[in-house]
Amino acid sequence: MERRSVLWAVLAVSALALPSKGQAVGEANGESPVRPADGIVSVGAGSYRVGLPPGAKGPPQTIYAAAGLRGPYPTNDWWSSLLWEPFSQPHFSHPLAIRAEAGGLRVQYPGPGVHANREGIFGAMGGGKGDLVLGLDADQPLADARVEGYSDWFVTVRFGPPGAGFSASYGHGSPYVYAMFDASRPRVSFARPAEVFAGRADSSVLGVRVGRSCYGLFAPAGSTWTGLGGDKLVCQPPAGKRYLSLAVLPDDKKETLALFARCAHAHVTDTRVAWRYDPATDAVRTTFTFTTTPRDGSERSTLTALYPHQWRFAQAELTGQSYASVRGTMKLARGTSFQTILPLGGGLPVLPRAAGVAPAEMARLLGPALNENMAHVRDTYAEGKVLGKLATAAAVAEQYGLTEQAAELRKRVRERLEEWLTARGDARAPRMFCYEPAWGTLIGLPPSFGSDRELNDHHFHYGYFLQAAVEVARHDPAWASDRRWGGMLRVLIRDIASADRGDKLFPFLRCFDPYAGHSWASGHAKFGDGNNQESSSEAMNAWWAILMLGEALGDRELRDLGAYLYATERSAVREYWFNEHGSYPSGAPECLAMIWGGKGVYATWFSARPEHVAGINLLPMHGGSLYLDLPPAVAHRQWDALMKRTGGELKHWADIFWMARAMSDPEEAGRLLEAAGPDWKPEAGNSKANTVHWVRSLMELGTIDRSVRADAPFCAVFRRDNKKTYAAWNLGPNEKTMTFSDGRKVTVPAKSWRVVSP
Repeated sequence: MERRSVLWAVLAVSALALPSKGQAVGEANGESPVRPADGIVSVGAGSYRVGLPPGAKGPPQTIYAAAGLRGPYPTNDWWSSLLWEPFSQPHFSHPLAIRAEAGGLRVQYPGPGVHANREGIFGAMGGGKGDLVLGLDADQPLADARVEGYSDWFVTVRFGPPGAGFSASYGHGSPYVYAMFDASRPRVSFARPAEVFAGRADSSVLGVRVGRSCYGLFAPAGSTWTGLGGDKLVCQPPAGKRYLSLAVLPDDKKETLALFARCAHAHVTDTRVAWRYDPATDAVRTTFTFTTTPRDGSERSTLTALYPHQWRFAQAELTGQSYASVRGTMKLARGTSFQTILPLGGGLPVLPRAAGVAPAEMARLLGPALNENMAHVRDTYAEGKVLGKLATAAAVAEQYGLTEQAAELRKRVRERLEEWLTARGDARAPRMFCYEPAWGTLIGLPPSFGSDRELNDHHFHYGYFLQAAVEVARHDPAWASDRRWGGMLRVLIRDIASADRGDKLFPFLRCFDPYAGHSWASGHAKFGDGNNQESSSEAMNAWWAILMLGEALGDRELRDLGAYLYATERSAVREYWFNEHGSYPSGAPECLAMIWGGKGVYATWFSARPEHVAGINLLPMHGGSLYLDLPPAVAHRQWDALMKRTGGELKHWADIFWMARAMSDPEEAGRLLEAAGPDWKPEAGNSKANTVHWVRSLMELGTIDRSVRADAPFCAVFRRDNKKTYAAWNLGPNEKTMTFSDGRKVTVPAKSWRVVSP
């Protein structure tokens, strides 16, 4: 699909024309500067501030980008440390690990060393030279490494000044590194003397073994090598052909080296993801396309390794070869594109009313939410959690006919959102959003967890705002129109997941990694193990909100963006965080709380308690959390392990685990809830009303029947004692008939729902 769409055209031109580094507003679009005198840009009824107020702290203003590369700059990517430091921290492109250093590009294949223990799965980049360093045939260190270009999952790094350096390109899934040299000869330095198992000094192709890893070195035809048998190889290419490719090989077979040689000089020069959501088949079709430029010969196909969440659902030309990684086995494919087909596997705006819960009981349970004191709530994360809690409680109240309570909760949410979505010139204003022009990002003030200086967690924080806004928009679409508050909501969406590669304000899909299939939380990724993400469920909360908002507003492109993000991260979460397919190495824990580039660990940033480690990837719990209905064997294994770790007593976040358990064993969840008595305390982003409603609803409905799908996003089928119940929500303005794959049809009035049992 074409990304330069009309999706964002509703915003005023002045709002779009924000600067790249060193530019006044408007210059990025070739327009005359239009920076408002007071720094406030109006978007519909809302607004944001250009620049941070005095005293506020933002990200560093030194950006390691090559001359000619303009913002907005990608943050929260697997390679982002390149932009934040003179060189870089390790990048885990998989199957390779790569680091930009003063000596050049260090390359390693961590696969042979991947291992697991009760703390996690590990495949980090070792010290020293790794396997090899690609650099120049010169002894002087390079001054720095700068980002020269990038695409959806590839990056190009520049070493040295024009005419006296080289550029190297690499990316997710690629076993290759492609290099272009200005003048100096290419040099490959090994951690130890390399064994040449194929080729001679006058061969353009060499096969070398370094420790337990095999590499192919691919020079232009007519090249020669010096240093064979030692720890340094220097290539002398023919005149006018100053390029070189190297690749980690699955094995040392002659036919493998020949395959890699055929594709070696089809340099990947662009990568693009495109998606299409098809409600009729409940499927998200994602196409991954490589643009290649032949440097030697005419071959255009490349080789790429697919992650498990890709190859399980892929239409691709697999070669039968594979690599080991911390994500599991990666399977090699050949071509210039491949496609995955994923089920949306969505949820519901809210679970249906539990018949066994009286409205009066629910009204009592809603009391704490209605009386929530927000005076102490200030930063974007804490505020977001409270807003999400109140919005979810409003939806629950509606199910029990408590219209006044639901309206009051929505009113509180709406008023607070409007306050946040309105910027003020007074720097002392307690709550607002500011556009930071050097990087191209939106910073909510007051910030938290490094959301300002490190640009961390924006999708976590803003996802809660969007989730809360959906509950208002679901009942009042005009409120979320672009002329009112929808314009600012779209600005928040664009900060975390702009669908437009030509967006002048924000990078394409900032927080989401199309190839890895999930989000990254750190803005800078300045860690020895690469970037990381802890709370996958808070990422899913953001994508769920985008999906629902698009449906509520009748905006198909926005809906499809949410569907793509939700379905894709769903597959990655179930694969890598929860081990749905049992692909973890022997000795690994039952689940992982935090995924890093070079590892996955049973740990959090804030606590070692098993409840927090397991629970951080469950909250917030609402109708969009139904993707956590793991297969029974997996769910029971996770639960049993948690009980063993806690001694059978949940001292923290018990409500979150009761709700999660209800998706696999509703009766046990009900017993636990009943045994807790009346005095239990919910998690900060949850409410007693939501917990009781969720558990009691699933006790009556049963578990989700994934064998039945629907031709609309907000439908679900539940099964209890071989009895099926169909739940269908219609967020649109017209009556709609939903058709389920077993032939059942359910007609739902506009902006309403129906629950049907045969």
